Amino acid sequence: MKPETHAYPKIQLFIGGKWLDSKEHLPVLNPSDENQIGLLPVVSEDQLDCAVTVAEEGFRVWSRTAPLERSRIILEASRLMRQRCEEIAQSISLESGKPIRQSRLEVIRGCEFFEWDAAEGQRLYGRVIPSAPHIRYLVIRQPIGCVASFSPWNFPMSQPARKIAGALASGCSVILKPAEQTPAGSIHIARAFQDAGLPPGVMNLVFGQPADISGYLIPREEIRLVAFTGSTSVGRSLTMLASAHMTPVLMELGGHAPVIVCDDVDAQDVGVVSAIRKMRNAGQVCTSPTRFYVHERLYPDFVDSFVHQVEAMKVGNGRGEDTDMGPVAHSGRLKVLQDLVDDARERGGKLLTGGSRRQGSGYFFEPTVLSEVPDDAKIMKVEPFGPIAVLNSIPSLDEGIEMANSVPYGLAAYAFTHSAANVDQLINEMEVGNLSINTLEASVPETPFGGVKASGYGREGGDEGLLHYTIVKNVMHSIGI
Repeated sequence: MKPETHAYPKIQLFIGGKWLDSKEHLPVLNPSDENQIGLLPVVSEDQLDCAVTVAEEGFRVWSRTAPLERSRIILEASRLMRQRCEEIAQSISLESGKPIRQSRLEVIRGCEFFEWDAAEGQRLYGRVIPSAPHIRYLVIRQPIGCVASFSPWNFPMSQPARKIAGALASGCSVILKPAEQTPAGSIHIARAFQDAGLPPGVMNLVFGQPADISGYLIPREEIRLVAFTGSTSVGRSLTMLASAHMTPVLMELGGHAPVIVCDDVDAQDVGVVSAIRKMRNAGQVCTSPTRFYVHERLYPDFVDSFVHQVEAMKVGNGRGEDTDMGPVAHSGRLKVLQDLVDDARERGGKLLTGGSRRQGSGYFFEPTVLSEVPDDAKIMKVEPFGPIAVLNSIPSLDEGIEMANSVPYGLAAYAFTHSAANVDQLINEMEVGNLSINTLEASVPETPFGGVKASGYGREGGDEGLLHYTIVKNVMHSIGI
């Protein structure tokens, strides 16, 4: 099917099962050519108030719906999204610039989140605690209530999916504020759930200025949980706002993922897979491998392989079937990336390829590789969130681990080794929530995902992923009276 057959969807608010417009709008741009592709409705305070009201009503219905029926509706919505995969993927590529092949995979990944959580929602088991005769101690899990969720722009479909799946599978209602730059993925999700028969008010979409929406929703008594994916600085602000109202939070925040390459692997092969993964989604991934610490014996071959693979990548419009890397999502990223490159070079780092914005229209930043970057460079402490890789050599695994742990973040880390002793040391000493060895995949739906240190609090995915959406209730039942 040709990409031209898929139009960008009309962006509307979804409140109480109805599609609504607003008086104020913001432009939605295609980062590949900077042209406007849609208008984003900015939710009013009255509409936010309505969203809270209907979400509370939706929670009363959904929390009393049998887990099997909840699962059936979620799975039907996922089936519809799989059926509409191409339409959704084309929308994602238009608004984010992401290569269409990656967009298709994102749709499938989002569906997998729904499917895992739909099944896991039927297994929120409690327990019976042994007790004296004529008394029972029961521990049960119940949905926490209405959830205010905030998803980022880098994964327009799978990030909203993760938030919505956890809430709905647990029996909660949700008010989701997707990123204003990439709203279409959540629109397609809402359409699928409406077609699948989700009761009105259980899922609601609002768009607009992030600070205005969070500032209105989080203090509301009806909001029982705040779930956020985004930068550490914003996560801290939302956590402070929530804490003032004793509202629990689920925070998936920034990272600065290191990769340790030990001296017992094939440098060429690891260099190729590392370069491909680094430039996925133009490096705009919180788990993107960025700081590569390569054993000095393998370093020359690894650098040659990595740079060769990067220079062979085709950079262009995300809707092109042969595109390997698209633009960054918005213009503000370009200056940040350029400043990081310039600072690294001024401090003695070497530029091996790329290093600047590509000429012409669109927010294209060249795939960039730096080497021998000193520890005091900004990019060694600040997550670039873009297509920049840093390749440094290390004399030993001990030094690699020390450097990997030297930042305040601890979301994901990677290592390549075939030594059992190395693996044991990595598991014991790496300060991260997600450690991947001999693979650059940080998470899948069936495993818990989240960070330590400044990378957040709580987990999404796996058995642990639904726990934050529930409360624990202890029941003591005396039978003799």
